[in-house]
Amino acid sequence: MNPEPRQDSAPVLTVSALNQAVARLLERSFPLTWISGEVSNFTRAASGHWYFTLKDDGAQVRAVMFRGRAQYANFVPREGDKVEVRALVTLYGPRGDYQINVEAIRRAGVGSLFEAFQRLKEKLDAAGLFHPDRKRALPMFARTVGIVTSPQAAALRDVLTALQRRAPHVRVVLYPTPVQGQLAGEKIAAAIDTASLRGECDVLIVCRGGGSIEDLWSFNDEEVAYAVANCRMPVISGVGHETDFTICDFAADLRAATPTAAAELAVTPRADWIGSLKADVIDIRRAMRRALNDAEQTLDGYTRRLLNPGAQIDQQRHKLRALATNLTHANRAPLTQARHQLDRLSGRLSARRPDVTASRSVLASLRHRAVTSIGRQLHQKRDALAALSSQLELLNPQRTLERGYAIVTNDDGAIVRAPSQLKPQTAISVRLAEGSAQIAINTVT
Repeated sequence: MNPEPRQDSAPVLTVSALNQAVARLLERSFPLTWISGEVSNFTRAASGHWYFTLKDDGAQVRAVMFRGRAQYANFVPREGDKVEVRALVTLYGPRGDYQINVEAIRRAGVGSLFEAFQRLKEKLDAAGLFHPDRKRALPMFARTVGIVTSPQAAALRDVLTALQRRAPHVRVVLYPTPVQGQLAGEKIAAAIDTASLRGECDVLIVCRGGGSIEDLWSFNDEEVAYAVANCRMPVISGVGHETDFTICDFAADLRAATPTAAAELAVTPRADWIGSLKADVIDIRRAMRRALNDAEQTLDGYTRRLLNPGAQIDQQRHKLRALATNLTHANRAPLTQARHQLDRLSGRLSARRPDVTASRSVLASLRHRAVTSIGRQLHQKRDALAALSSQLELLNPQRTLERGYAIVTNDDGAIVRAPSQLKPQTAISVRLAEGSAQIAINTVT
């Protein structure tokens, strides 16, 4: 007998498959988000993972923060702490428990502080306070180091210890100020301004130890940023631990990971300077010895070439006398030769000079005749010109017009000599002795 066929063909899920499907659904439906609540039942396992419950007045949820994420938290939460966590909503498959996997944790209210930090950072960056071009280099050899921090701060002891170890010769000036609490930002800025005004140190360290974002908030003050940027000497910021960043870090000329690192950056170890100076001394001695040896060899060569000063003077005196004699002969012989040649040429010129007295008499006679002839021709030309001018005056049309006659021209400017050239209803121009007139013709007969 065959078994009856199954009526329902839907797949059958195991509990594990169901929990895995629900976990995937939750993770896709709820991306990473910030959740606020109160910590309770906190446990730190031997593996380094954190387990706790996050609750408020009306509900609670299990939370886990694995070691890889927990090691980056800047504090360990305690029972009753108000916190904000960035978490992924999921399901713990083996037990089927709904829980959240925490990626990051911060104290409650830190979110608004971080937003304020970001706004101030963007504002000051736009104003140019963080631009690399305004960053100054640290002095190579700092004689005095200024420190802006609290006299009770552990960071001050760390800095002083590092300076004493690396460069005990360096003078230290402390500008005391509170580093947290109410109005701490204003006091830190005032201490930096005081150091800048006095100008008694080569480099200034602004530092404090690590802490939460609330503890370090005084160094996220706008006044502190401008005080650092306007300081006369280079500023090193050593605030908090390596993972902590403040506005002071961005405004400073150099950021150090810790206060101790700030002290190490501010000064060069004395041993390094001494070693460098010793190497320089050796190089200078070698260079001086080499220069002295070269100079001695050069001096020896000059000594071998040097003659007795008296003998050298006598030799130059004889040479000068010989040159003077040669110069005298060289000047006198050409002059005498030139004088003889001039005399000879003068005699030849006198012998060959022609007698021009008769030619001058003939030239004077010809000049007189030319002047007389030109004057007579000029008088004749003037008389002929006067006769032609009289004839021209008689033929001048103006004289005819003055006797009452007129010159008639048509529209084309042609002179009218017969009535056939005229047409009724046309205009003619009549030129008279004193001007002209336009006349219209009515009829032609």
